[in-house]
Amino acid sequence: MLATPAQLAQTNDLDLIIRYVLAGLGHGIHAGRERGAGVEFSEYRAYAPGDEWRRVDWKLLARADRYYVREAERDSHVAVWLWLDATASMAEPSLAMPNVDKLWYARTVLACLAAVAQRQGDAFGLVVLSNGRVNFTPAARGPRQMHRVLAQLSRAEASGELPPAETLRASLHFARSPSLVFAVSDFLDFPSPMSDALLRLRHMQHDVRALCLQTRAEVEASFPANKSYRDREQGNGVFRFGPEAQAQYRLRRDEHFAAVTAEWRKHDIRALSACIEDPVASVLRGWLRQAGRA
Repeated sequence: MLATPAQLAQTNDLDLIIRYVLAGLGHGIHAGRERGAGVEFSEYRAYAPGDEWRRVDWKLLARADRYYVREAERDSHVAVWLWLDATASMAEPSLAMPNVDKLWYARTVLACLAAVAQRQGDAFGLVVLSNGRVNFTPAARGPRQMHRVLAQLSRAEASGELPPAETLRASLHFARSPSLVFAVSDFLDFPSPMSDALLRLRHMQHDVRALCLQTRAEVEASFPANKSYRDREQGNGVFRFGPEAQAQYRLRRDEHFAAVTAEWRKHDIRALSACIEDPVASVLRGWLRQAGRA
């Protein structure tokens, strides 16, 4: 049985959470192999002009009277970039699960992805967007990098707004070679500097994946009517959630996320929506499968 977020949130030890979530997951971030002149034999194919003569199988030539070359598989590593929205709206808590909010859930998912990248030998880096700034951890490999990324994730606090578009645009210098980008946000602010940056990365031929987090109350419009609410990032607009507000909220929510989904599809960005009450392992498995890399 998969642990619930509430059960996992009883500890602050990200290493322990990662081990539990990834136990038996059995999925990688990418296929990890590509055909070429490596050392692990894969198959034969007909000789083509330009092939290296050393790859011709002379014994097969004697039997088949045709030139064949040996195809092999070689390791294929990509840079994996983890993007975390740590703005104020990510502090939205679950009404059903204590100690679980959007930031906790996003941090946990990205920590697990970092662990998978490390196991595959991929370089991985972290981009944290919070309080109008970009916290950038350059991509690297190995246990020390894992420690750096987990430390940054643990220190992240949901605060302020996204950084300006110009600031984010200047931060895309890391994306010179093809990479895989996993971005987690509630995407309540859309279009936004973050979504614009992700679209720019996609146009630069990077593989971009988005995870949209919501609370169950947000999805079902089941906020208590006896409480007052305020925009966490704007600090204004105090209101109560009565029946009329509920109907209007559902309409606007559906329109908003339909527009978000349409934009992702238009630019070939595969996105997954999840509730922070869902088991982390299930969401992580679904995200990796959706990306075609499980």
